[in-house]
Amino acid sequence: MAPSTSSVAGTTAPAPSESAAPTTEATGAQTIKPGFGYLTVRDGVTLSINVMLPGTEKSGPYPTVVEYSGYDPSNPDNTTSSALYNALGYAHVGINVRGTGCSGGAFRFFEDKQLTDGYDAIETIASQPWVLHNKVGMVGISYPGITQLFVASTQPPSLTSIAPFSVSDDLYRSTLYPGGILNTGFAVMWSTERGKEAQPFGQAWTKKRADAGDTTCITNQDARSGNLDPAKEIADNPFYNPGVSDVLNPSLLVGKITVPVFLAGAWQDEQTGGRFPALLDKFTSSPHVYATMSNGLHTEALGVGFLNRYHEFLELYVAQRTPQLSIMAGFIPSVLYKTVFNVSGLGFAPLRFTGKTYEQALAAFESEPPVRILFEEGAADGLPAGAPAPRFEASFPSWPIPSTEPTPMLLTAKGGAAAYTYDPDATADTYYTGSLAEIWNADVKWDWKPAPKGAVVAFEGPTLGADQVLVGPASADLWISSSAPDTDLEVTITEVRPDGQEVYVQSGWLRASRRALDTAASTELRPVHTHLQRDAAPLVAGEPTLVRVELFPFAHVFRKGSRVRVLVGSPGGNRAQWIFQGLPAGGTVTVLTDKQHPSRIVLPVLKGIAAPAGLAPCGSLRGQPCRIYTKLG
Repeated sequence: MAPSTSSVAGTTAPAPSESAAPTTEATGAQTIKPGFGYLTVRDGVTLSINVMLPGTEKSGPYPTVVEYSGYDPSNPDNTTSSALYNALGYAHVGINVRGTGCSGGAFRFFEDKQLTDGYDAIETIASQPWVLHNKVGMVGISYPGITQLFVASTQPPSLTSIAPFSVSDDLYRSTLYPGGILNTGFAVMWSTERGKEAQPFGQAWTKKRADAGDTTCITNQDARSGNLDPAKEIADNPFYNPGVSDVLNPSLLVGKITVPVFLAGAWQDEQTGGRFPALLDKFTSSPHVYATMSNGLHTEALGVGFLNRYHEFLELYVAQRTPQLSIMAGFIPSVLYKTVFNVSGLGFAPLRFTGKTYEQALAAFESEPPVRILFEEGAADGLPAGAPAPRFEASFPSWPIPSTEPTPMLLTAKGGAAAYTYDPDATADTYYTGSLAEIWNADVKWDWKPAPKGAVVAFEGPTLGADQVLVGPASADLWISSSAPDTDLEVTITEVRPDGQEVYVQSGWLRASRRALDTAASTELRPVHTHLQRDAAPLVAGEPTLVRVELFPFAHVFRKGSRVRVLVGSPGGNRAQWIFQGLPAGGTVTVLTDKQHPSRIVLPVLKGIAAPAGLAPCGSLRGQPCRIYTKLG
C-alpha cells in the first residue's frame, strides 16, 4: 500500500495520519533476530538489516538505537557503531536505505519512500521482544544523522528521540551550492560516490554475501536499473528547483518532529559545512531540543564535550533510566579517541546524576539551558594541542542567542575603494588535500596559504582593547562594481593576533547574480538568498550594486590586542575539502567604501562571556588553521 502525501512548505512529505497506518506485514508481524537479515516495508521491498545486542536475547530487553543510511550500516563485517553502542549496553540496529547495500528498491536521495521505509523500520524494530520499553531512538553522524530528520518528521509512534550529528539544514544552500556556487570538492564527490555505491554490488560486502549464497541480496540488485544519476541531477539543477531541492531540505520538515532532539556539530565542518544551526528554531513541535556546538570538523560531535552529554541524553530518553555506565563503557574513549583523533588520555567525565531517581535526573537535565557552545575546541588546558576538548563553554536558552547584538564594522579603504582581479585559479583550491581521516587528527598540519597579491582585498578593524566574543552568523553587506556581468565572491573572517599570527574563523560565498534575498527569512545578521532562476540578475558594468554575503555561523573569542580581518576575493583556499566551480576568470571587482556606498560586515557580538586569559596556541584550534600574518597592499 503506497502512502499518500501532503504539502509542507513547498515540499511533499508523508502525512503522519496516513503513514501511521502501514500494513501489519510492515510492522509487528515480522520477527527480527540478532545478526544479519531483512525487514519488509509496506510496499514489499526488503531492507538489509544487522542487529547486534550487548548480550543474549534472554538477558534483554535492551535499550535500542537505529542507524539508517545509504552507507553500510547493515554490513555484518562493519561493527564499529555496534561495538560502541553495545559497550554502553544498547542494542544497535543498522539498516540500509532502499537501493543500497543488500536492500531492494531503487535509490534516490531522501525520497518519500525512504521516509516511510524508516517509519516502518522503526515500528517493526520496536515491536521485538528484545527492545526495552518497545521504543527506540535514532542515532548517527552525517548521512545517518540527516536521515533521522526526515524519518522523524513522519512521527513514528515508537520513536523516543533522535540524535542527529554533523547534519545540514538545507543541502542545496549549505553544502552543494553555497552562495549559489557549485561545491565540486566534497559535495559532488560524496554524491557521486553514493551513486556508484548504489549500483548493483556497488558495495564490496554485498558481492561477498551474494557469493556466499544470499539470494535475497542478489535479487535486490535487480531494481538498481531505476536509479537516477546524482551527478546529472546536480548538473541539471544549478538553481534552487523546489521540485528537486525541497527533497534535500530538512528545514522544511523538522517542524513536524515531535520527539526530543539532541543535535551536535561544528562550525568549520569540512563536509556538510556548518550551517546546521539554522535548523534550531524550526523544531517547533519537539518538546526538547538540545544543541552542542563548537569550532572544529565533521567528527567533532564525538569529542569529549559532546560525548558525555550525548550519553546522558540516550540514557534519559532511550533507556529511560538514571545515567549509568556499563562495565564495558570504559574502553570507548580509549579506542574512539585514538582511532578518530589519534590522541590518547581522554575519557568519560564523572556521572552527574548518581544518587538521583530517574525522574530527578530527567528534571535536572531538562532544567538546564539547552544550547551549549564549546569554545576553543582543541586548546583545553592540560591536554595535547588539537585534542577534541573545549577550553571553556557557555550555555544559552535558545538559538539564535537572544542577547546577541548585531554590530556593524565599516570597511574602509584608501580613496573609498579597493579592487582585485577575479581569478579563481589564482588561489589554492583548498587548504587541505590529504585524506578525510587525517584531517581529524589532533596533530593535523594545515597548508593555509595567503592569496597572491591582486587576487583579494583585505579590511581590518581597530585593535581591540578587550576580548570580544562573537557567536552566530554574520553578514557582509558589500557595495561592489564589476567590469564583468557576474562574479563569485568569498568573504572570510580571520583574527590577526598580537603575536603576529592570523587564525581562520569563518567564510561565506555568493555568486553576485544570485543576490536576490528572501526578505521574510533574512535578518540583519543572516541574509537568505532565494537562488531561484527567476530572481537571478546580472551586474551592470561599472554600476555599484549592494550584495549581502551570508557568513556561516561561528563562535570565536577575538582576544585583546587582536584585529578582525575581512578578506574579499575569488572563492578558494579558505575551506578544507571544499572546491568551487567558479565562473571563468576575468574582470575587475571593486569594493566601494565611500559615504554613498558604506560597505560593512555585521558581526554577532555577545557580551558578558568570561573567557580564559591568553591566546590559544597557534594551530591548536580544531578546524581553524593558523599562519603568519601577511599584510596586503
